[in-house]
Amino acid sequence: MALLSLSFPTIAKSISINVFAIPSKPIINLVEQTSNSLKQKGIVSFYEKGMPVHATLYLADYPEGTQEAIKRAVKSLVEQHQAFAITAEGFKVSKSNWAFINLHLSDKLQRLSDKVTLALAPLRNQHAIVPVWVKSYPNKLTAFERYGSPNVFQNFQPHLTLLANEKSPQLAIFNQQMQAQPPKAQGKIIGIGIGLSDQFGQQKQVIAEYFFQNNKN
Repeated sequence: MALLSLSFPTIAKSISINVFAIPSKPIINLVEQTSNSLKQKGIVSFYEKGMPVHATLYLADYPEGTQEAIKRAVKSLVEQHQAFAITAEGFKVSKSNWAFINLHLSDKLQRLSDKVTLALAPLRNQHAIVPVWVKSYPNKLTAFERYGSPNVFQNFQPHLTLLANEKSPQLAIFNQQMQAQPPKAQGKIIGIGIGLSDQFGQQKQVIAEYFFQNNKN
């Protein structure tokens, strides 16, 4: 029997890229201090593991080969903006034991996320699989279907991630301590970075950083 030659469509590989706001030194110092306190409880934060401190502006999947176009778009946006003030304040633990330091949602930070989303959404993988958890939130599902991310525009909630799916029971005790004395720092957003992300949205590799011209740490 002759073998049939079958042709299957080629599925392009997809990569997860996080375009993020770069905070100034006072914000990084706050994450470092909080991470040191977590370490005393036997809990290792992303910062302690060497991950850069960042606030996600737009996280999405892209076809391979789009990195240079993403860099060009982000560089162009950075050239149009200046550094601006931001406040990090408060500690939050989710039901699934992700831990964050909250960032105040300023108009400037919201607009920056919006502009990054609009600039990069056309480059994203238009066939990215919807995360299972997103299907439980209609507004996030709509955002994902339109922009490839559930956490943009009205769903944008800026934060600094410290932990994900933490198993230590010490986290609950630490959370109580943080609620009694919430962490707080005043700083700036000084630029935009681009990173290849892992399943937790952390940067496996930072591939580009662009700083605003008036940046002062």
